[in-house]
Amino acid sequence: MSKPGNAAEVERAASALADVDTAGWTRRFDLLSDPHRLEILLTLHRAPGICVGDLAATLGRSENAVSQALRVLRQQGWVSSTRVGRAVSYRLDDGIVHDLLHWIGARHG
Repeated sequence: MSKPGNAAEVERAASALADVDTAGWTRRFDLLSDPHRLEILLTLHRAPGICVGDLAATLGRSENAVSQALRVLRQQGWVSSTRVGRAVSYRLDDGIVHDLLHWIGARHG
């Protein structure tokens, strides 16, 4: 390993890595990189409280596929669920994800 030419510059640059939770952001971007999960998040953003069946119909996917994706998003704390009888409805529950969706052009209904 070579010695840095400007130790102060190296220290300043290295501090950028300490300022950000790189593992957390990597996980966020990994989850957002899946088009199916992103479509679910966009739909929940526009229609909070939608039930799994209606969400599946909106996206043209099976309830099982949507439920599996929602499980991952729920485990990350991005969405929350509410059970009313046999129906389970979902809503976006993460402020940072909400902001990210706005930054990519999502609007409320």
